[in-house]
This record gives sequence, structure tokens and C-alpha cells, in this order.
Amino acid sequence: MIAEDTLQQIIQRFEFIEAQMSEGVGDIAKLAKEYSDLRPVVEEVRAYQTLLRDISDAEGMIDDPDMRELAIEELPVLRAALPKAEHDLQLTLLPKDEADARAAILEIRPGTGGDEAALFAADLIRMYQRYVEAQGWGFDVIENQTTELGGVKEFVAHIKGEGVFAKLKYESGVHRVQRVPSTESGGRIHTSAATVAVLPEAEDVDIHIDPNDIRIDTMRASGAGGQHVNTTDSAVRITHLRTGLIVVSAEKSQHRNREIAMQVLKTRLYDLERARADEERSADRKSQVGSGDRSERIRTYNYPQGRMTDHRIGLTLYRLEQILQGDLDETIDALTSEAQAVLLSEMNG
Repeated sequence: MIAEDTLQQIIQRFEFIEAQMSEGVGDIAKLAKEYSDLRPVVEEVRAYQTLLRDISDAEGMIDDPDMRELAIEELPVLRAALPKAEHDLQLTLLPKDEADARAAILEIRPGTGGDEAALFAADLIRMYQRYVEAQGWGFDVIENQTTELGGVKEFVAHIKGEGVFAKLKYESGVHRVQRVPSTESGGRIHTSAATVAVLPEAEDVDIHIDPNDIRIDTMRASGAGGQHVNTTDSAVRITHLRTGLIVVSAEKSQHRNREIAMQVLKTRLYDLERARADEERSADRKSQVGSGDRSERIRTYNYPQGRMTDHRIGLTLYRLEQILQGDLDETIDALTSEAQAVLLSEMNG
């Protein structure tokens, strides 16, 4: 049972914000953001309270001879609806990751496995690009260094849309593939890997970069993945001196490259700050879906068996081809549900 005092405080806060906005008082943009975040919570609260009232009313009708038959018919239905209403309300009351609504930076790099790992990295890029397209999001390639065989040495993309990070945040980690490489003549199955990192895009208020902390170099660009050859010194490399982070952007416009590289640098610094905060909180956490450690092996794609296994939640699906075509909804939904279940157990424990 959820405390009525807690629910009333949420409604009172919502109504206060509503009044402030209608009177044009306070920081309207900030109020509008809080109002938008609270509205679905308040809708669940009111639906839950209505259900409780309906149950109470039906119970009161039992003693009325004229209404008894109706009450006996309605009560089981109303009571059966209560567990789901409580569960739905608890989900809306879970602590929110403020980065969930943001766009994201996707980074993919080959791990162990040489050329085969680079080819697998390219497969993962196609998988995510198709998933992004199906969601109606934007997918802008920032960096794409390719190998002669068509593999990928390093890939960075900006994924734009509402709630991108919430959907993709559990993709960070080591993805492992088991298959017979096209370069293998003996037909032996090899295991190789690629690393995926999904970072929530930083906003200007998140990170301030001191100009004295960075070094900006311009250099000749060969283009992203050899897509175009640029004969001018337009590529930009930014080095963050305090952390050693290096970001490169190699589009045609030097001005645009500075903007892109600075945004990616801010995002990586923001990710470092979030990681530090998560580490401080982790001692108080019972468990979570993945540790956030990008060296953790999270998933295996087994071609001979046509299966994908997510090791964090023990999910195995025998439809590898569809998954590699971008059909990730079932996997992402399962990961999200497990993360919510962990939070619910902590909230109720």
C-alpha cells in the first residue's frame, strides 16, 4: 500500500505548479519541465485513488439490499485491478535518471579478434542504425574509421530524438560474436568482440570547460571513413589536458568540426561525472542491470545457433538474424523491466 500522504504531496505540488504557470509567476521553463514530468505521475495517482474509492463504495453497498447484488458483482473486478494499479503507480514513482530523455552519443570500437572484430563492429553499427531508423530518430555519423576489409576501427555517432538514452543506455559493454569468419578457410568458429558505449548528450549547463584545459589542433582530413578526401586542414582534434581525453571531428567545415568535437568532449566529461556519482551511490545499491563497466561482457551473438544471449538477465532469443536487422525491442524492453524490478524491490525493501 502506498502512503496517502505521499500521494497528496505529489498532487499538491502539481496543482501549485499549475497555478504558478497560469499566473505567469517564476521560471516558466523550469516549471513547465517539472509539470511535464509530474503529469503522468499525477494521472496514475488519480486513477489509483479513484479505484480505491470505487472499492470502498462497493464495500459500503454490501449492506444495502437494493445494491448488494451489484456490489457483489463489481467488487471482485475492482479488487483484481488493484495490484496492477499499485504496480503502475510504483513504476511512475521510481527515481528518474534525469538523462533518460536526452539524445546520445554512440561509440563502437573493435575489441579482441583483429579483422573479424572490426567486421563485427561494422555489423553492430548497422544493427543500431536500423533500430534508430525504426524509432524515427536521427543518426548523424561523427567519426567512422574503416579497415580495408570493410570493418571499423572507430565509430562515433550522434543519435537525436526524445528518450534516446533511456532506450539505449543498457547497450554499453562488451558484445561478443561467435561465428566462422569470412577470412577463415578451415571453417572454425572464432570468438571476437566489440565495445559499445552509449553516453547521454551533455547540455551546456552540465559541463563548463576552461579554455586553458584544452588544446585544439587542426590537421588534414581524409574524411569520415574515406567518404570524401579533404585537401584543406579542416579536421579538428581537441585534447582535454586534465583528463587526457582526445576527440576528433573530420567533416568538411572546420567551424562545424570545432562544434562537434566540443560537444562530444562535453558529453564524455559529463559521462565521467555521472560514473563518479554512480560509484559513490553503488555501495548503497543492492544490484543493478549491468555495472556500467564497459569492460563487462554483456551479450553474445552466436551465428551457428542463430541465438543472442544477454548475460545480465539470462535472456536468450533464437532469432539472431532479426536482431541484427535492428529488431531490438524485446531485448531492450526486458532489460528495462529488469532494471525497474530491481528499483521496485529496493523501494519496497
